[in-house]
Amino acid sequence: MIVGVDEAGRGPLAGPVVAAAVLLCKPRPSGLDDSKKLTAARRAELEATIKRRCQWAVGVVDVEEIDRLNIFGATMLAMTLAVDALCAKLGCDPLEVLVDGNMTPAGRRPEWHWNARAIVGGDAIEPCISAASIIAKEHRDRMMCFAAQKHAQYGWEKNKGYGTPDHLAALRAHGPTPLHRKSFAPVSQMVLL
Repeated sequence: MIVGVDEAGRGPLAGPVVAAAVLLCKPRPSGLDDSKKLTAARRAELEATIKRRCQWAVGVVDVEEIDRLNIFGATMLAMTLAVDALCAKLGCDPLEVLVDGNMTPAGRRPEWHWNARAIVGGDAIEPCISAASIIAKEHRDRMMCFAAQKHAQYGWEKNKGYGTPDHLAALRAHGPTPLHRKSFAPVSQMVLL
């Protein structure tokens, strides 16, 4: 049992960081790749297939925790929450957890007790990590589209909270919302004004 883990939302100025953990089914869904390389339509198709046929879970860390821990610590927590939730569904621990990037939560989160291996660019080369990247991105994108209904002026349905020129202009004009990360420089500068 090999589980793939990836996150979405490390760089945005607003919204949570989301990690997903996926145990692929056999045969695995075809066409898995880094979520950023897929069209929105293809990501949505693959997400539905993964959710229907494979085992998966997500971990979400909100803005308050991001500001308290920092984005790296929040990412490690989100990954830990995702793997823990998947293990609870499965009723057992995986043999190994493959994590996209150059670090794992091992030794960085006290709750992490699984054998883990970091793989740089893993979302493009390890299918289980690709699947996790798709689940994490789609989950977070939906959260930001929902948040955009309450905070329409920031364009989150399009920029998903990233610091696009339109988002930065809206931040200057309207100030930060409770969903903005106050520990991120463009937002903290607005708070100080």
